[in-house]
Amino acid sequence: MKMILVRRRKRKRKKLSMNTQKKVRPLQKKVRTLRKKVRSLRKKVRTLQNKVRTLRKKSEDTPAKKRRLEADAPTSDTTYCDKSKDKSIDDLIEDELKEMGDRNKRHFVSLDSGCNGCIFIQMHKSAGDPGPASIVQHMMNSAASTRKHMSRFILRVVPAEVTCYTSEEEISKAIKPLIEQHFPTEAPCPQKFAVLFEARAHTGIDRMKIINAVAKSVSQPHKVDLNKPDKTIIVQVAKTICMIGVVEKYKELSKYNLRQLTTPQQ
Repeated sequence: MKMILVRRRKRKRKKLSMNTQKKVRPLQKKVRTLRKKVRSLRKKVRTLQNKVRTLRKKSEDTPAKKRRLEADAPTSDTTYCDKSKDKSIDDLIEDELKEMGDRNKRHFVSLDSGCNGCIFIQMHKSAGDPGPASIVQHMMNSAASTRKHMSRFILRVVPAEVTCYTSEEEISKAIKPLIEQHFPTEAPCPQKFAVLFEARAHTGIDRMKIINAVAKSVSQPHKVDLNKPDKTIIVQVAKTICMIGVVEKYKELSKYNLRQLTTPQQ
């Protein structure tokens, strides 16, 4: 088989005048923009065609799926049992929500202290439950051992085992059962203690009078040691309310400051 190559002659383009060139240039630009638009429209058409194909496949698959579901559907007895289980679970959830709505049945309740940056958490303690002092002590020990902060916003946690009106007489009366619990007179090992006083939004009470009254309520053989106390009696005053708690290893645990406890040691 023979092939013949044919060469076309190149046509000589006529040179355009300056005026015609000026007229042709904007037209050429418009043609380029139109070509770009056509390309983008073609892409959109292709994507729409692909979507239509996928929808057609899904529509074809739906009757087959329905048949599978009908084949795998449970009998009437099993559906009845499932409905009864769902009802019992719903009843339990409703009861739990009712208990959560009742403030008296909640284990922890947040109360407004009236001071900026200070929140009071009330605890409804039942028989056998750990007290606020043991809960806070466990929090501090775990934070010191793991070096992991358990909250983004909590800076310091202090337990309050006794609350009363802010006066020297009321504080000395309210602290008696707390002293008997933590500092018994017939203790085999006498303990060293310190008294810490902090006041917020209250200026009408003498700090040293309260510290001396609390220290006098602890009888012998227990002694005051401000440098290395075994236990620290913390007296917190917020407006007219006084909160008292006894903690262990107060200085060793960074004064119960979670930020300082969780910072890595250098």
